[in-house]
Amino acid sequence: MSTNLQVETIIKTTDKELRRIGEKILAGERITPEEGLTLFEKGTLPYLGALANHVRERRHGNKTYFNRNFHIEPTNVCVFSCHFCAYSRVYAHRDEGWELSQEQMLNIVKSYDGKPVTEVHIVGGVHPKMNLEFFIELLQKIKAHRPDLHIKGFTAVELDYMFRKAKLSVEEGMKQLHAAGLDSMPGGGAEIFHPEVRNVICADKVDAEGWLKIHETAHREGMHTNATMLYGHIETYAHRIDHMERLRQLQDRTGGFNTFIPLKFRNKDNDMSHVAESTIVEDMKLYAVARLYMDNFPHIKAYWPMLGRQNAQLTLSFGVNDLDGTIDDTTKIYSMAGSEEQTPSLSTAQLVSLIRQVGREPVERDTLYNEINNFKDVDLTMIGQDPSLN
Repeated sequence: MSTNLQVETIIKTTDKELRRIGEKILAGERITPEEGLTLFEKGTLPYLGALANHVRERRHGNKTYFNRNFHIEPTNVCVFSCHFCAYSRVYAHRDEGWELSQEQMLNIVKSYDGKPVTEVHIVGGVHPKMNLEFFIELLQKIKAHRPDLHIKGFTAVELDYMFRKAKLSVEEGMKQLHAAGLDSMPGGGAEIFHPEVRNVICADKVDAEGWLKIHETAHREGMHTNATMLYGHIETYAHRIDHMERLRQLQDRTGGFNTFIPLKFRNKDNDMSHVAESTIVEDMKLYAVARLYMDNFPHIKAYWPMLGRQNAQLTLSFGVNDLDGTIDDTTKIYSMAGSEEQTPSLSTAQLVSLIRQVGREPVERDTLYNEINNFKDVDLTMIGQDPSLN
């Protein structure tokens, strides 16, 4: 849809309140929490999509970003018991899970030697024996082996436990990890910040204030982080807006977030299997409102293994400008919860093709969104053969 058609769609709406909000967004003005709630409650999918796509193209044109990355999941043993989680095994039943040694994890890194990956993503359960000292040693070993590899690791939930167990302040703990080689943080563990929901679905792990403090501390330390929101379960539209507003306020203070990543609740094999999953219409509405509300977040990402390839393509018309990365088929967090992709791994050529199929421009980035390669006109058969593309 062209920019002119998008604007016409917005202007032609018969709802005066929606039209006023749309005109405000077109003028580059920030919308209020009340207006964000109105978008959820009254905005039709075509209206929200047109508006979100307009903002997306105003910021990024036709570019859609991805990176070449792989995941390491140290363990699925966890001291916490989140009701939505199908991935972890409580410590009392750790024999049902997995625990990787430092050597095993370093061997995973070494298996990518000579391959054009730029990032390793390290995240998993909260294992009492995998403490701060354990992970500092791991970071140091990875950096010693491959100094150029960007290490994005550890959710605020993992870090909160590590720091408390080590009897360190958040500030001191972040300094030690940064010095050891941690370059940035993922956005996991945010779930829904509001206590009405958080106390039901994940009462025993770090609360909203603790999560936000850890990310703010990382930003003050000079590190970038991501932010997530788990949606489509027992939360209301108001809870979503509250969550996004807290993130938006922190971004105003620090500017340290790279991207916002809505994560769809999946109901397979967990304590919330009775809760129906959100529809694709609701998914797209969420992405669109996120793009409109999170005005100080440069990027909105759709995690394609969780949504499935075709639905991820669809998000690119609803405000999304990033599809994450090639990833690696060791990623189990979402496949165990019933994601669309049971083997979440794509070659660079496959991911480039996925983006091109919907008329977007594939751009490889690094973790901090520095552009590495533009694949707009590249022959797919040349990817992996031409050194200039590696």
